Amino acid sequence: MKIEKLILPVMIVAVIAVLYFTYFSPKDDLGLFSDFDKNSNVNRDIIVKVIHDKGFFADQASGGTVFYVEDKAGVQMKVVGPISLPPGMDVTNRVTLRGHLHDGYFHAAEVRTRN
Repeated sequence: MKIEKLILPVMIVAVIAVLYFTYFSPKDDLGLFSDFDKNSNVNRDIIVKVIHDKGFFADQASGGTVFYVEDKAGVQMKVVGPISLPPGMDVTNRVTLRGHLHDGYFHAAEVRTRN
Protein backbone atom coordinates (compact mmCIF):
# COMPACT_ATOMS: atom_id res chain seq x y z
CA MET A 1 0.00 0.00 0.00
CA LYS A 2 2.88 2.42 0.76
CA ILE A 3 4.54 1.95 -2.63
CA GLU A 4 1.33 2.86 -4.45
CA LYS A 5 1.17 6.19 -2.57
CA LEU A 6 4.75 7.02 -3.62
CA ILE A 7 4.39 6.30 -7.33
CA LEU A 8 2.49 9.49 -8.25
CA PRO A 9 4.79 11.93 -6.37
CA VAL A 10 7.89 10.23 -7.79
CA MET A 11 6.47 10.45 -11.32
CA ILE A 12 5.64 14.16 -10.88
CA VAL A 13 9.15 14.92 -9.63
CA ALA A 14 10.64 12.97 -12.54
CA VAL A 15 8.57 14.89 -15.11
CA ILE A 16 9.53 18.24 -13.57
CA ALA A 17 13.22 17.24 -13.54
CA VAL A 18 13.11 16.20 -17.20
CA LEU A 19 11.42 19.46 -18.21
CA TYR A 20 13.94 21.54 -16.27
CA PHE A 21 17.02 19.82 -17.63
CA THR A 22 15.65 19.75 -21.17
CA TYR A 23 14.28 23.27 -21.54
CA PHE A 24 15.24 25.57 -18.68
CA SER A 25 18.75 24.65 -17.54
CA PRO A 26 21.50 26.99 -18.72
CA LYS A 27 23.30 25.70 -21.78
CA ASP A 28 26.95 26.18 -22.61
CA ASP A 29 26.87 24.95 -26.22
CA LEU A 30 27.32 27.12 -29.27
CA GLY A 31 24.07 28.35 -30.78
CA LEU A 32 22.81 28.52 -34.35
CA PHE A 33 22.08 31.66 -36.35
CA SER A 34 19.47 29.64 -38.26
CA ASP A 35 17.31 29.71 -35.09
CA PHE A 36 16.84 33.48 -35.52
CA ASP A 37 14.13 35.12 -37.62
CA LYS A 38 15.53 37.85 -39.90
CA ASN A 39 12.21 39.68 -39.77
CA SER A 40 12.13 39.94 -35.97
CA ASN A 41 13.78 42.65 -33.86
CA VAL A 42 13.39 40.67 -30.63
CA ASN A 43 16.72 40.46 -28.78
CA ARG A 44 17.79 36.89 -27.95
CA ASP A 45 20.98 35.34 -26.60
CA ILE A 46 23.36 33.19 -28.62
CA ILE A 47 26.74 31.72 -27.68
CA VAL A 48 29.28 31.92 -30.52
CA LYS A 49 33.00 31.51 -31.19
CA VAL A 50 35.02 34.69 -31.86
CA ILE A 51 37.12 34.77 -35.05
CA HIS A 52 40.18 36.74 -33.95
CA ASP A 53 41.89 36.58 -37.38
CA LYS A 54 39.42 39.04 -38.88
CA GLY A 55 40.01 41.63 -36.13
CA PHE A 56 37.87 44.26 -34.42
CA PHE A 57 37.03 47.53 -36.17
CA ALA A 58 35.26 50.71 -35.09
CA ASP A 59 32.48 51.51 -37.57
CA GLN A 60 31.75 55.23 -37.52
CA ALA A 61 28.61 54.86 -39.68
CA SER A 62 26.87 52.50 -37.24
CA GLY A 63 28.52 53.89 -34.12
CA GLY A 64 29.64 50.44 -33.03
CA THR A 65 32.38 47.85 -33.20
CA VAL A 66 32.48 45.29 -36.00
CA PHE A 67 33.89 41.80 -35.51
CA TYR A 68 33.23 38.28 -36.78
CA VAL A 69 31.93 35.15 -35.06
CA GLU A 70 31.07 31.54 -35.93
CA ASP A 71 28.13 29.42 -34.77
CA LYS A 72 27.84 25.67 -34.17
CA ALA A 73 27.20 24.94 -37.85
CA GLY A 74 30.32 26.84 -38.94
CA VAL A 75 28.37 29.83 -40.28
CA GLN A 76 30.50 32.96 -40.02
CA MET A 77 28.64 36.17 -39.33
CA LYS A 78 29.56 39.84 -39.15
CA VAL A 79 28.55 41.37 -35.80
CA VAL A 80 27.86 45.04 -35.19
CA GLY A 81 28.18 45.45 -31.45
CA PRO A 82 28.45 48.26 -28.92
CA ILE A 83 31.34 50.71 -29.28
CA SER A 84 32.83 49.56 -25.98
CA LEU A 85 33.37 45.80 -25.80
CA PRO A 86 33.94 43.98 -22.49
CA PRO A 87 37.51 43.56 -21.22
CA GLY A 88 39.21 40.38 -22.36
CA MET A 89 37.40 40.32 -25.68
CA ASP A 90 40.70 40.00 -27.54
CA VAL A 91 41.66 36.78 -25.72
CA THR A 92 38.34 35.01 -25.15
CA ASN A 93 37.25 32.20 -27.47
CA ARG A 94 33.49 32.41 -26.91
CA VAL A 95 31.03 35.20 -26.23
CA THR A 96 27.33 35.53 -25.54
CA LEU A 97 25.63 37.99 -27.87
CA ARG A 98 22.23 39.48 -27.08
CA GLY A 99 20.65 40.90 -30.17
CA HIS A 100 18.85 40.13 -33.40
CA LEU A 101 19.70 39.01 -36.90
CA HIS A 102 19.52 41.24 -39.96
CA ASP A 103 20.18 40.24 -43.54
CA GLY A 104 23.95 39.76 -43.63
CA TYR A 105 24.89 40.71 -40.07
CA PHE A 106 23.97 40.30 -36.42
CA HIS A 107 23.16 43.43 -34.40
CA ALA A 108 24.38 42.87 -30.84
CA ALA A 109 22.92 45.14 -28.18
CA GLU A 110 25.10 43.44 -25.53
CA VAL A 111 28.29 41.35 -25.62
CA ARG A 112 29.42 39.22 -22.67
CA THR A 113 32.63 37.16 -22.53
CA ARG A 114 32.55 33.49 -21.54
CA ASN A 115 35.23 31.23 -20.12
